[in-house]
Amino acid sequence: MSKQLLLEAGVALSLVFNPFSQLAEEPTTGQRKQVENVAHRGATGYAPENTIAAFDLAVEMKADYIEIDVQRSNDGELVVIHDTTVDRTTDGTGQVGELTFEQLRSLDAGSWYGEKFAGEHIPTFEEILDRYRGKIGILVELKAPELYPGIEEQVADALLERNLDKPQNEKIIIQSFNFTSMKMMDQLLPRVPIGVLTSNRADTTLDALQEFSTYADWFNPSYGIVTEELVNDGHYLGMKIGSWTVRSQEAADFLFEMGVDAIITDCPDYVDPRN
Repeated sequence: MSKQLLLEAGVALSLVFNPFSQLAEEPTTGQRKQVENVAHRGATGYAPENTIAAFDLAVEMKADYIEIDVQRSNDGELVVIHDTTVDRTTDGTGQVGELTFEQLRSLDAGSWYGEKFAGEHIPTFEEILDRYRGKIGILVELKAPELYPGIEEQVADALLERNLDKPQNEKIIIQSFNFTSMKMMDQLLPRVPIGVLTSNRADTTLDALQEFSTYADWFNPSYGIVTEELVNDGHYLGMKIGSWTVRSQEAADFLFEMGVDAIITDCPDYVDPRN
């Protein structure tokens, strides 16, 4: 069913049933729901975030996805780094978008975390796609896309070149806090799942969820605003729920109880007991 049809069905039924949570199926008693284990910026509980070391470790720990943050250098290269400055996670200073790729690549992105990670560099988006596709799913976050006009088309082109725009191929999800950007990505890559990120309770109302469901497949709230009713409402509107950022076993266990579909965590071992 299309996202628009799901919205229309949800609106119609909302006139009869309120809240949606009354219609949601209860999880099977005594069973832990299977969730997607998403390594937040890689296995960042154990390695420097958004580096090959952290992503390789996530693969080793059998995570289902790695989550990456994509921005753009001054000369147009898509790079993987979280902050809009390099100050916190490298030995450099300055705005990501004001530095050339050569300048960004020359920075040490590992020593701040530990001496054994010295020399880790800022990866490119294409490097991550080529290294990990087929090995692990990739949750792509467009970080502050409003700073980088046209980044949506660039990301789409990189995926299209690798035939990663088809769900039957590799596991790709694209998400952002910028809802306008995600509407654009849904138009550019209609077969790729889209996620919206929020930590704002105002975005959890029924009206807001209905609007998101017209273009988003995932609703990804911070775990501090997750409730069972929110999860059920999202599910009824046809969206999956992925919550972040888990940094304790208690937080992971809470999200299991809420019935989310994905847990985005610094420590994949909190979600998968095989580790």
